[in-house]
Amino acid sequence: MDIAQLQAYGYFTLITLLVIALYGYIYHLYSKKKDVDVFDYESYSNMALKDGRDDTPVAPMSDDKVPLEGLKEK
Repeated sequence: MDIAQLQAYGYFTLITLLVIALYGYIYHLYSKKKDVDVFDYESYSNMALKDGRDDTPVAPMSDDKVPLEGLKEK
């Protein structure tokens, strides 16, 4: 068994482990995404692209929750 054959086995083993780790990480992300109800960060990723005046806001807010300028909330 020469060095080239050892390198080939090592390369194949490394690539196999990295592919398994990648698919495990993707599964982890999608399984945790179903559990979280608070924020959808994918909608916030478009904030930089859709920042025009006529675009819809990322998270709509009612006017009752936003105080007017100069007025403090009680």
